[in-house]
Amino acid sequence: MKPSTARFLLRRANCPSASSTLSLRSFSRCAYSVPPTQPAPVVARNSPRFGVPVHTRANAVRLQPGSRWASTKSALKKTQLYDLHVAHKAKMVPYAGFSMPLQYGDMSHLESHIWTRTKASLFDVSHMVQHQLRGPGARALLEKITPSSLSSLKDDNSTLSCLLEEGTGGIVDDTVITRLGPESFYFVTNAGRREEDLAFLTKEIEAFRQSHDPDARESVINWTVLENRALLALQGPASAAVLQSVVTTGEPSIDSDLSSLHFGQCRSLHLSFPDGSHTPARLLISRTGYTGEDGFEVSIPTDQNPKLADKVAELFLSNPDVRLAGLAARDSLRLESGMCLYGHEISVATTPPTAGLGWVVGRDRRDPSSPASAFNGSSVILPQLASPAKMLKERRVGLTVEAGAPAREGAPIVDLADGNAQVGVVTSGLPSPTLGGTNIAMGYVKSGLHKKGTELGVLVRKKVRKATVTPLPWVPPKFYKG
Repeated sequence: MKPSTARFLLRRANCPSASSTLSLRSFSRCAYSVPPTQPAPVVARNSPRFGVPVHTRANAVRLQPGSRWASTKSALKKTQLYDLHVAHKAKMVPYAGFSMPLQYGDMSHLESHIWTRTKASLFDVSHMVQHQLRGPGARALLEKITPSSLSSLKDDNSTLSCLLEEGTGGIVDDTVITRLGPESFYFVTNAGRREEDLAFLTKEIEAFRQSHDPDARESVINWTVLENRALLALQGPASAAVLQSVVTTGEPSIDSDLSSLHFGQCRSLHLSFPDGSHTPARLLISRTGYTGEDGFEVSIPTDQNPKLADKVAELFLSNPDVRLAGLAARDSLRLESGMCLYGHEISVATTPPTAGLGWVVGRDRRDPSSPASAFNGSSVILPQLASPAKMLKERRVGLTVEAGAPAREGAPIVDLADGNAQVGVVTSGLPSPTLGGTNIAMGYVKSGLHKKGTELGVLVRKKVRKATVTPLPWVPPKFYKG
């Protein structure tokens, strides 16, 4: 890692926390996306910005004071693995209301990033909010608040989705929804959006119940926030072999062979400990992640045994191919993989098509004349999908930036062919560890300038640096598909 990159990450970690009502994993430089000496501009939702409506990232971020590593609360919560992080000399920083590890004493950010790409890293993501939704009305509710085709989602399969705002189709949060059974779903949402998400879901569930006959079976919904659950993410090319080595085998009617568990699928399995015992209950293991690598997320109930998460983490760490990794590596890994971060690439001011996430809208839900199209914001989203050139004023793009200081969040994107007029804004950026320090960034530009190979500029430290629109992702995904 370049010294400047390390200093930036540590400076960001040490920024004082700021209050925010919209922060969800909200990343910004030292608590602001513009220098703190310059107040963040409050701009009307539909006022002009470089010729397009100002309703997306530049303002979504600037209206959200709150550091990338900063918390919105003064009293930080701790995950079940807090003591383990401290024991491994983690640099703990405020993040989404929790004290979370930025990186560990045995590895730099660069080393941790590369370790994940070549071996396996263990991330504590227990700050995320785990939910269970059950009942005859569960699927209908989810198909109202998301654009996903859940009727065709098979049991023990997952889909990336978005909770959508009524009317606008703005992204309330991104989520992964897993179907556990005909009337049972598990989904995970972001810690920084907890209050907003819980309020949103409470309102939507109440509206759903009021719109149905209370005596009808279809009105029954049971929603549970799984508070006493830890969540571990084991990520990297060695993750399958590591996990397979501790999966309990020989159980009747249980397929313990992970080679038959593909990306986007889940299975409930026991894990075995060196003393011959195994986890008290089967753990929900999903083949998914936020790094672009093959990997798994393991949901661990801790209500009966608060130390079970520690025990499982130590089980993984007993394998020499596994190291702990923190927020710094998680961010650079997801950026190289072209993955959106809430509060940067997506927000309530962003619809899925604008963010390049139109594929989350199910194929069977795109016909405006079909009852299946009745999801939140469909009147906005479906025309955007049908006529993107006409309806989308800006697009999310990847940028490869020339050598020098990296383009960070909030940096203006300019049109070199038009007198350096501003045509967009950077939402995330850093030197890519996998690409040898090549400067990469994601951002939004005027529609028409989003095409591959378009030459643009990014204003960095008062100097325009050349940037080329680059297809996402920079690092191809290695999701296991059998």
